[in-house]
Amino acid sequence: MKEFYNKLKDKKLASQNQKKKELWDVEGVLHNQSFKFDLRPLKNNIKIGSFNTKADKMVFDMKDQYIIVDTEELHQYLKQHELRDVYLQNLLSQLDWNIILPK
Repeated sequence: MKEFYNKLKDKKLASQNQKKKELWDVEGVLHNQSFKFDLRPLKNNIKIGSFNTKADKMVFDMKDQYIIVDTEELHQYLKQHELRDVYLQNLLSQLDWNIILPK
């Protein structure tokens, strides 16, 4: 995620306590807005999240791009549809706030 980190302005890494309790990794400016990002990697094509996160956005590191999803919108979608597991491609078509950044 170093390449994504370098795309941010005014960046600040989370402390170990913030990573553990607030579940975000870096805070920075993207498209003139400051956000807290969850940069945890996919493990076995799965990204685990939590409703307790303080991250504004979740970042998915794909082969040729970064896919950024709004955490609040994702949580509302999961609750509304009573889902625990979703496919990223489905989220891209169902959620309004997505950014795809080329690497």
